[in-house]
Amino acid sequence: MTLLKLKTTSAILGLGLMATQAAASGCDALTDHATLTAALQASTATTSETTNGGLELNMWATVVDRDGVVCAVAMTGEDRGDQWPGSRVISAQKANTANAFSLPGLALSTANLYSATQPGGSLFGLQFSNPVNPQAAYGDAMAYGTEHDPLVGQQPGGVNVFGGGLALYDAQGALIGAIGVSGDTSCADHNIAWRTRDALNLATVPGGVSAKGDDGIVYDITDGASVSGFGHPTCGGTENTIATAIGAGQ
Repeated sequence: MTLLKLKTTSAILGLGLMATQAAASGCDALTDHATLTAALQASTATTSETTNGGLELNMWATVVDRDGVVCAVAMTGEDRGDQWPGSRVISAQKANTANAFSLPGLALSTANLYSATQPGGSLFGLQFSNPVNPQAAYGDAMAYGTEHDPLVGQQPGGVNVFGGGLALYDAQGALIGAIGVSGDTSCADHNIAWRTRDALNLATVPGGVSAKGDDGIVYDITDGASVSGFGHPTCGGTENTIATAIGAGQ
């Protein structure tokens, strides 16, 4: 091997190491697999006495850092088939979306994006931007939901515009990433994400578009239109009542 090739290979390896270190550093302030699993289980009806007003199913959760790198993926069931298989990647989409469209001073939940992204809305088409990278999203199915989930360390991307994705802010109010939860109705997903974020102590939200000034779900769609422009439809259960009770919406 020539000296030039050796230098080039060394540089590539160095960049790879730096990327790995950066990803690890970005996740250090967030959570690990065991902590995320415990927080999700405590927030889900199938693994606790909690009710979220929806179908009360098993759940997936994904946490990403501020660069959209997946830090951890968790599930509440004993096996990957105990919750909707399609919801694994949806949870990652929600995490990516809440991170990608929240700012240090303004949190936008995926629920807040619903109305603006409908036909005629000011953000229509947003849901088609930043598509999921399938090479990052899939892999060894036996590892799904474990600490070795193929999503971990990847930037899967994706945009989702219904409830279940929330930005994560540390105790000082710094934006450090986001969580996405999926597996139930989108309204229940929002409630579960809200509870899980609280359990992780990453809920110091500095501002938002709800009447409370946070990223809570807004149920204000009347005759097909949102009064605020950030509304989300109800889902047929008691999710909206639960959201009000836990401070996750209005």
